[in-house]
Amino acid sequence: MKAFQKLVGYPRLLLAGSPSKVDAGMLLLAILSAIASGIPFPLIGILFGQLIDDFNSATCDSPDTSSARAQHQHSVNDKILLILYLAIAQFVTIYTHLSCWSLNGARLAQRLRESYLNNLLRQEPSYFDKLPPGEVASRLNGDIQAIRSGTSEKVGICLSSLSFFVTAYIVAFIKDYKLAAMLVSLIPAYFLMSFVGSHYIEKYSGLMSDHAATAASIASEALSNVVVVHAFRANTRLENKFAKALKASEHEGLKKALAVGVQSGVLYFIAYSANGLAFWQASQRIADAVRLDAETASVGVTFTVVFILIEATLVLSQVAPFLHLFGAAVASFQKLREDMDREPLINGTAASGLHLSQAEAGFEFKDVTFTYLSRPEVTVLDQVNLRIPPGKHTAIVGFSGSGKSTIAGLLTRLYDPDQGQVLFDGHDLRDLNLHDLRSFLSLVQQEPSLLDRSILENIAHGLVNSSHPNHAHFKTTLLGPDLADLARQVREGQDLQAAAEKLGHNVVEIVSLVRKSAELADADAFIVALQHGYGTVVGSGGRLISGGQKQRIALARALVKDPRVLILDEATASLDSRSEQRIQGAISRIASGRTMITIAHRLSTITGADNIIVMQKGRILEEGTHSTLMAKNGAYADLVRLQTLGSTPSGKNETADSTRQSDHGSSTKHATEEGVLSIDGTGINEKTETSASQAEVNESAEEQEEPETPSKPLWSLMRGFAPVLRPHLLIIITSLLASTVVGGSFSAEAVIFGNTVGSLSPCQSESYIRSRGSFLGLMFFILAIIEFFANVTSWSGFGWVAEKTVYSVRVLSFRSLFGQDLQWHQSEGRTPALLLSYITRDGNALSGLSGSVIGTLFSITVNLFAAIILTHIIAWKIALVSLSLVPLLLGAGLMELRVLARFEERHENAYTKSVDIGVEAITSIKTIASLSLEEETLKTYRRSLKGPRKETLKVSLHASLWQAMTYLLGNLVNALAYWWGAKQIIAGNYTQTQFMIVVFSLLVSALLWSQMFALAPELTSARAAVARLLGLIEIGPDTMQGRGKRTPSLDAGFEDKDLEKIAEAKLTLPAGNQGSSVQLRDVHFAYPSRPEVEVLKGLDVEIRPGTLCALVGPSGAGKSTIISLVERLYTPQSGSIIVDGLDLTRTRDVSFRDTIALVPQESVLFEGTVEFNIGLGARPGHEATMDEIQEACKLANIHDTIQSLPDGYQTLCGPNGNQFSGGQKQRLSIARALVRKPKLLILDEPTSALDAESEKLLQDGLEKAARGITVIAIAHRLHTIRKADVIFLIEGGRCVDRGTHEELLQRSESYRLNVMHQTLAE
Repeated sequence: MKAFQKLVGYPRLLLAGSPSKVDAGMLLLAILSAIASGIPFPLIGILFGQLIDDFNSATCDSPDTSSARAQHQHSVNDKILLILYLAIAQFVTIYTHLSCWSLNGARLAQRLRESYLNNLLRQEPSYFDKLPPGEVASRLNGDIQAIRSGTSEKVGICLSSLSFFVTAYIVAFIKDYKLAAMLVSLIPAYFLMSFVGSHYIEKYSGLMSDHAATAASIASEALSNVVVVHAFRANTRLENKFAKALKASEHEGLKKALAVGVQSGVLYFIAYSANGLAFWQASQRIADAVRLDAETASVGVTFTVVFILIEATLVLSQVAPFLHLFGAAVASFQKLREDMDREPLINGTAASGLHLSQAEAGFEFKDVTFTYLSRPEVTVLDQVNLRIPPGKHTAIVGFSGSGKSTIAGLLTRLYDPDQGQVLFDGHDLRDLNLHDLRSFLSLVQQEPSLLDRSILENIAHGLVNSSHPNHAHFKTTLLGPDLADLARQVREGQDLQAAAEKLGHNVVEIVSLVRKSAELADADAFIVALQHGYGTVVGSGGRLISGGQKQRIALARALVKDPRVLILDEATASLDSRSEQRIQGAISRIASGRTMITIAHRLSTITGADNIIVMQKGRILEEGTHSTLMAKNGAYADLVRLQTLGSTPSGKNETADSTRQSDHGSSTKHATEEGVLSIDGTGINEKTETSASQAEVNESAEEQEEPETPSKPLWSLMRGFAPVLRPHLLIIITSLLASTVVGGSFSAEAVIFGNTVGSLSPCQSESYIRSRGSFLGLMFFILAIIEFFANVTSWSGFGWVAEKTVYSVRVLSFRSLFGQDLQWHQSEGRTPALLLSYITRDGNALSGLSGSVIGTLFSITVNLFAAIILTHIIAWKIALVSLSLVPLLLGAGLMELRVLARFEERHENAYTKSVDIGVEAITSIKTIASLSLEEETLKTYRRSLKGPRKETLKVSLHASLWQAMTYLLGNLVNALAYWWGAKQIIAGNYTQTQFMIVVFSLLVSALLWSQMFALAPELTSARAAVARLLGLIEIGPDTMQGRGKRTPSLDAGFEDKDLEKIAEAKLTLPAGNQGSSVQLRDVHFAYPSRPEVEVLKGLDVEIRPGTLCALVGPSGAGKSTIISLVERLYTPQSGSIIVDGLDLTRTRDVSFRDTIALVPQESVLFEGTVEFNIGLGARPGHEATMDEIQEACKLANIHDTIQSLPDGYQTLCGPNGNQFSGGQKQRLSIARALVRKPKLLILDEPTSALDAESEKLLQDGLEKAARGITVIAIAHRLHTIRKADVIFLIEGGRCVDRGTHEELLQRSESYRLNVMHQTLAE
């Protein structure tokens, strides 16, 4: 049954993705024309047999009269003319099938891309809890590439070869059925080996794909969180993990290489053995004819049968290099089908379910129990009963991990409960049409995600599924390209309103709604301050803007459709207190008549709620209004007291929102730190001038095309790539020698064949014919044995080297990517997905140039030179004329390469961008689902591929024309050789044996040369990939901006070291764990992408060892820039940054980071166990022990939570840490920092996702851990830094004041106002 499934797997692949009638018609035409193109070869064989009779007649009769010679030449000319007609017919059929198959592969790849992404977008979010985003990139890059390679023109070539094979046997049976019957016995052996070999090749290809996808996921997460990787110097540990996954892929690849080698060797053995049997049997037949003097037994007929059957086996054996491509294509398709055929448990695009036009927007939970599929043993909600009345404000508070965000997920039906019911307007959510349900709701998540579009498009996404009747007519506009075009026009300098009016009334209305919602979300002011305003592109996940700005845009997106239900999950956690107050006021004004559900840790934001629900461990502890709960003096009152600032309102400026960093990228570290704020009598007016400029610069960088790789000549690429190949030199030389034998064997076959024709002539005696036939048959059998070992050695050897090389290059690419500084990652349009393509797309292109392909190319090249030399030695007059067409043949092949190369160069960025869209959609699947953006995402994806899709037809026709020309020219070479050779034989200049050696040698060579260019797409892709990979690897390590670069050769990766043994710096640390001293002296800094805008303007800060200091100040003051400079993620233009006496501006060494630990605001976890994630924080050269990890977790108040899990510290965190709540991730992030035992601990809003009690316990743990070390903290929650030894007030890029909390409270008006905004009265 399994074998049957394998057999039907390929036809199913060709018809995958719901082909249209055009696709089906083109596929049918491709099949028929491919079959037709194989028929002329055997017919030419018939003419060849007739020519043999003519030559025998000319040789035996020895015509000495001009009339006899003329008669023989006339007969030859007639047959040559027929060969020309057949060659032209074959050219037409070959061109047709090559064009159709090439288009079929491209269109199939496009259909599968869309079907795969479409079905993924339909899946429920829980499906992605264990599906790493890197796997999606691997599927869309590697697997689709493998499918296209295995379903394009090579299929036509194989069908043509198979048609040749079948037609040859039909002709053979017609001409001489007895001889054909003897030779047909080898067919079962041939196909059995093909089937068995393909089975193993497909098996190992599938396993390789799985391991490669795992490696891609590791790289994807690391690239998305490059700041954390740099801060902890975790690249070595992540590289080890990456290399381990690749090693597993390489292991399967070596098995595949051996399978390919054995299959090839056996196929060649069968083919050459068949030749030996054919020659021996032919000698017996001819000897019998001579003995009996039977006129009816034509020698030409016998040789027709032998010749076409030999050619048939030769042609079929040349299909071998393609078989592994077909197996790999089926294996990749099986991987895609696992996702494509899956029916979603929750389908937001389905038309089924009860449709609600209007509804009372109230919810009710009845005995709801819920566990996540990825961790079924942990009960998140335990028989919860609650009611959310329509038109009221319900707040949900409680401890981290108590199930608050899970409730938001159940309300929007991102998940379904295990038991119980969630009712909306009295209906079970599972009975409602999900698309309709979500049209009533708007959700702002705790970690909001934006798509890589303009701000205008991102806010307008909220309108895509709006229940408001006045918004229904917007849908066509929202799903089309108009808004993207509008944003582009704005970036080109046009006025937003004027440009909108040109695009129609719908666009004008949408812009108006977008701006109103942005004003409500306190976002309009900073948006219009940007150079490109609403046209500004925010980057993948919103990485080009700050956390606070991202949260405000997400809030505007939620408000734009005027929802009946507004769900805010920590929607203002990243905002400063005054911005939060303005937004709360705006929400309060629009709250009348709508249902509001707020999840919050900052209790000052929900005191006015109609009902407050307090949760702990998946249960409801108490509920009521603020005053009622305070009167109860229960859990809520305890939480309030923990957050009360006290009689002297203490805290610090909470305006760090613009300095927060997205875990989707690293550029937001500086996205808005450059903002300039002024303080007036009424408060703070945010003037985000430099914020605007920086976002604009990043956005323009984001829009740039992928930087073009400088074109390098082939020799330069080979020389640059040599160090990777050097360790495998012995195997390469052995494989080259084996390939030389393979290539030489074709010429040896020509020599044996030519001698056979001469020896088996009826002019010879019977005994001579029999003895020569036996001898030459034996020679073919010996050649078959030699070919077996040569092919196994060549293909397995080259395959082994190919897998080792791909492994090395991918690891070196990974190393080089993380050897670059932050600015490099943020410049020239580099995105995590684009950088990941070096490992996925380019790595796969390089592996596509597999061992079998390399072996084939080299053996064909050897044959080319061997044929030229041999033919000139044997009969130079015939060879010289015949080879005159070879330059044209080679020129046609090179033109094909050029056409494909130009297409590859023009559209490589489009394919990368399309993968970026797919990966981003899966990474932000909750956002896509809650906003019902599935259709919009798919349409955007299709538009991204519009360019290459439109040009595919033209390129396919041009490339196929040149490839078909190679086949035509090959036939013309043969025709010319026949015609000119016949003249020489008739003239007596050469013998029949010499002529046949030359003709057969040229015939085989022309066939092989034509077939070589069928590998043009692989060659083109591989060359482009090598150029890009060399360009990446040769960049060199981290360089200081503006202070010079070095460009080492690839040798640096291999010099005096094993790739497996990655050097780790063994840092010699001073005794004890005393804190670091930090000094910033007259620091001037502007981001390299905007050098005219100074962020820090002569900043002077001194932090003594062992002190707790806090950085406060308005948005855009430069606080997070200071942290970035202390970590040396950037280098200042002037001034000094001194850590423990080391001036960071004067060194490239980053080992000083080993004593620094960073806790970013948006916690970053990697796929792997809890132990692995916390262990990443350990200093390089030291592996954290379990005791050290547990100690750090106890200090971070997460140990008990981990221990309560079934797998404890071996619990998998899932992609991006999605198995843990926001608060739990934050505590794990803190534990990772503490396990480092740093001298300097940097806390960037470390408790923003924690409840008050967890925060208090964590503060106690941090105080204990921080004894004697230096701590730099940025915080929104001002009570968390009241005890700071010194608070630096940063404004306008300078330190304007410093002192304790009490001192600043007395003398700084701005500090005092900010504190008052956070006072929580009981």
